[in-house]
Amino acid sequence: MWVTKVFTMMTSNYATCGRVKLAVSIAGGAPEWYTGRQYKKLAPKLDFFLKYKQDGDESYYTEQFKRRVLGVLDPNKVWEELGEDSILLCWESPGEFCHRRIVAEWFQNELGVIVPEYRKV
Repeated sequence: MWVTKVFTMMTSNYATCGRVKLAVSIAGGAPEWYTGRQYKKLAPKLDFFLKYKQDGDESYYTEQFKRRVLGVLDPNKVWEELGEDSILLCWESPGEFCHRRIVAEWFQNELGVIVPEYRKV
């Protein structure tokens, strides 16, 4: 019998998966206790991040993130550098607006892969 290992990149937050070996922070800053990998290329730029924290304008944030962060990256290269079994982390709780889900949508649109949110079983 052949057994195939299935890799699935996922997204989550520090509280849920911050201590998981495959976790990769994609935020501008991680919690002090976080000791895992960091991939700053997918972090939001400080100016539009701070603007979002002030006014909550998700449309502006999304537009800026897609243009200024994702727009200068090669999705194939990013996927390869992260590893297809990574869990991409940022701060927000599941269901809240966050850039990790914009990254997941980018991978789906550009590479045809679905990057789900981690769900506790």
